[in-house]
Amino acid sequence: MAKTLAKDKQALVRSIIKGIEEKKGYEIICIHLDKIENAVTDYFIICHGTSKTQVDAIADSVIDTVRKDIQEKPWQQEGFENAEWILLDYVKAVVHIFQQDTRKFYKLEELWADAKVEHISDDI
Repeated sequence: MAKTLAKDKQALVRSIIKGIEEKKGYEIICIHLDKIENAVTDYFIICHGTSKTQVDAIADSVIDTVRKDIQEKPWQQEGFENAEWILLDYVKAVVHIFQQDTRKFYKLEELWADAKVEHISDDI
């Protein structure tokens, strides 16, 4: 059962990243929180777009790709109104899609010094 759960989490993360890449999300990173005690989720996946339109498109792409690939829907989603920071909560993975300036302001990548940070894409 534990191996199946780990495999499912990896499939979810791969599908989320695929959805981001399809809409050219920038600086994709995956923060592994699964070894951090009392973490709110196992993975934070963070990226940004250069406009509200792109941020919205990335979020829609993630939702569509995950639904097609592994038949999952986000448990919670927020931020579509202004598309400065869209959050998609898949329970085991939380996706943060920012506009570039908003990402620089909040600096989520810097909150977990003890977590493994995987750089998927370093596009600028």
